[in-house]
Amino acid sequence: MSSPTTTRPRSVVARLALAAVLAAGGLLAGPAGVAQAASPYERGPAPTTAILEASRGPFATASQSVSSLGVVGFGGGVIYYPTSTSEGTFGAIAISPGFTASWSSISWLGPRIASHGFVVIGIETNTRLDQPDSRGRQLLAALDYLTERSSVRSRIDSSRLAVAGHSMGGGGSLEAASSRPSLQAAVPLAPWNTDKSWSELRVPTLIIGGESDSVAPVATHSVPFYNSIPASAEKAYLELNGASHFFPQTTNTPTARQMVAWLKRFVDDDTRYEQFLCPGPSGSQIQEYRNTCPSA
Repeated sequence: MSSPTTTRPRSVVARLALAAVLAAGGLLAGPAGVAQAASPYERGPAPTTAILEASRGPFATASQSVSSLGVVGFGGGVIYYPTSTSEGTFGAIAISPGFTASWSSISWLGPRIASHGFVVIGIETNTRLDQPDSRGRQLLAALDYLTERSSVRSRIDSSRLAVAGHSMGGGGSLEAASSRPSLQAAVPLAPWNTDKSWSELRVPTLIIGGESDSVAPVATHSVPFYNSIPASAEKAYLELNGASHFFPQTTNTPTARQMVAWLKRFVDDDTRYEQFLCPGPSGSQIQEYRNTCPSA
């Protein structure tokens, strides 16, 4: 005999299912009352190539310095955040510079990413010589500071966090993502690490490498890192044509465009940005692009 559930008319079951999803915030009413999937974390206008390639996104931002004397586990830094609070809380990302470098070497990324609706902390490391495992722990300490103690903590959704970094900072972002699988995204830039296998990684990861990198050659760093991450984690690899190891140290539009799109897609669960990930970027500045398309 069929159970009461299986004998219900399909229309009743459909209405119950729709009601449950609406109650969970998974659907929004679209034109003519048609239900459309949407993330409750979407922030800002519908994305365009022009918006992603502009020097600033749609949100006005402010910044504040963080003294090393007032924090534990990392060396201070700078916080960048949207000044608006009308759209609710934002996801947050911690970014580490590379070996012997300070945050100022890649600081253009702070306001650029924040202006798309994120709280960003660019960290100073405890020492300029810290290795990737140490930088990974410092990135996580910075995220904990942001969400628990910083003056902007009320602007942050602590369930939507990410990490990134350059060179050893990029290797550190892999370490952080490995040890904290609850992170929503990781973006290593020209990453360096002696560990070549990241099969345990479950965090959506975008790796950006430079074709002409002689410090962390893509053949022995970025590519093996990417190949070792399981496809189930969601991953992408962008290789910049002719770029050296130091491409993140000057404003780089392909890097910013893809980085923002990745963070919006996975930190904000904003599927409007899927179009920039799959099939992905092309053109004279791009040597190669790989992705686990489609991720939607």
